[in-house]
Amino acid sequence: MTSTFPNISISTERLVLRPFEEPDIQAFAEMMNDELVTAWTTVPQPYTEADARAWITDRAPAERTEGRGIVFAVTEFLTQRLVGIVHLRNTDWRVRAGEMSYVIAPWARGEGYASEAALATAHWLFHDQKFERLELRTAADNTASQQVAQKIGCISEGVLRGAWIARTRTDSGVWTDVRTDLIVWSLLPEDLEGVGDQSGDGFTSFGDWN
Repeated sequence: MTSTFPNISISTERLVLRPFEEPDIQAFAEMMNDELVTAWTTVPQPYTEADARAWITDRAPAERTEGRGIVFAVTEFLTQRLVGIVHLRNTDWRVRAGEMSYVIAPWARGEGYASEAALATAHWLFHDQKFERLELRTAADNTASQQVAQKIGCISEGVLRGAWIARTRTDSGVWTDVRTDLIVWSLLPEDLEGVGDQSGDGFTSFGDWN
C-alpha cells in the first residue's frame, strides 16, 4: 500500500504553506518566467499559463495522491500573495526520507522567505510525519541556494560532478545549456536544534517544474 501525505496547510509567523489553487495560475507563471528560475531549473522557457495550469491542477496534486511527495504554494499571511513554492519529491516511505526543493518569486527575495518556508516544511516532516532525513541539491554556482541550505542547518555531504544542466544566456541573448556540479546537502532532525529565524533566498537545482 502506498503512503501519502495529508492535504494540509502549514502556518508560520509570516507565511502560509498550502495546496496550489487555480487562482494562483497567473502569479505562478510570472514567477517561473524569472531569469534566475530559468537558469537554475528545467522549466520551459517561456513558461506559459497553460504550463502553470497543468502543474497546479494535475501534476502537483498527483505528487501527493500518488505518494511521491507534496507541493506547497508559499503565500504571505497578510496579503495572501504568492511568495514561492516548496516541493518535496522522491519520497522513500520506508527510509522516511525525501528531497526538498524551493523557488522564491523575484519580488519576495531578500526577506528570508526561502529559509522560513523550508524550515517550516522540515519541522512538519520531522515532527508530524516522523521523517528522518531530508536532502537538498544545489548547483555549484548557485550561492544563494547554498546559503539557504546552510542557514536551515543542512550539512554538505559532497559533490556530484557534472550531474546537472543549468542554463545561461549567450551574448546574443539566447539561452544555452551548461553542465555543472551539484552539491548534496542533508538535514536530519537533530540538525534543527538551535536553528532560529534565518534570512536568504535561493533555488535548489531540480527538474520537476515542467
